Amino acid sequence: MSTLKQPSRLSWSRSDIEQRLGFRGGRFTNVNSGLCAVLAAVCSVMFYLVLFLIPPNHFSAMFMERGTTPFLMVPLAFWSLFIVVLKWTKIRFQRRALSISILPNEHNFVLSPNTVDIVLHNINNAAEQPRSFFLFNRIAGTLSNLKNIGMISDVGDILRSYNDQDIESVETSYSLLNGFLWAIPVLGFIGTVEGLSVAIGTFGSVLASGADTAALTASLQTVTGGLATAFETTLVALVLALFLQLLLTATKKSEEELLIACSEYCSQHIVSHLRMPSHRNEENLSQ
Repeated sequence: MSTLKQPSRLSWSRSDIEQRLGFRGGRFTNVNSGLCAVLAAVCSVMFYLVLFLIPPNHFSAMFMERGTTPFLMVPLAFWSLFIVVLKWTKIRFQRRALSISILPNEHNFVLSPNTVDIVLHNINNAAEQPRSFFLFNRIAGTLSNLKNIGMISDVGDILRSYNDQDIESVETSYSLLNGFLWAIPVLGFIGTVEGLSVAIGTFGSVLASGADTAALTASLQTVTGGLATAFETTLVALVLALFLQLLLTATKKSEEELLIACSEYCSQHIVSHLRMPSHRNEENLSQ
């Protein structure tokens, strides 16, 4: 049997950052939400600890003196950030599979139900847990069907089916992140309503009491504080959402390009070698 020698074997357990940290790694580019939540909690505590230790300034006031909503937005922002970062590392690792050739070196190699085992053997040699890779999972699944069914004409349909499944898996993996990017601006608007209600309520009560000019001037400080809460919470929320949305867009684009590259790889290395081999070719490849 002709085998393929690879310079290095891809190891999912050793390269997946989640498993290296002692957490169960998500399949393909899915991330462990629990790990991201833990990292977000730690970073949020450190962030507010730094703000507490530094001299008071306008920046720290935006996060510590503007009601309760900033204390909710910051953990969600860190949580979203770690989801994007972990997905990015997984996408980069998935791309390494594209540089591996799983076909034998014979230029006249013919892929058929009789030679499927050669390619499957090379896939197992190329990667530990190959089913954790987009590319190897769809090729191994397709060739297993080819071996069992023996219908070469069905290979293209099976590959397209795996591609559709991968697209759905990618879309699902962004559901939590999309929810956070929706929640952060909403929290900012809630802070705006909270600040405006405080400002209007305080100023209205002073006017109703018929206070003198000195009392009215003093009450304006509370009013301006409420307005600061109203507008700055929205500002912080929109800035965080914009930053995270740009990261999300770049990451999702990279993942979509990965799936396209997997489809092109399958067309070049699998579909193009499919044909019913002659009896002589079968004998040569089996030796």
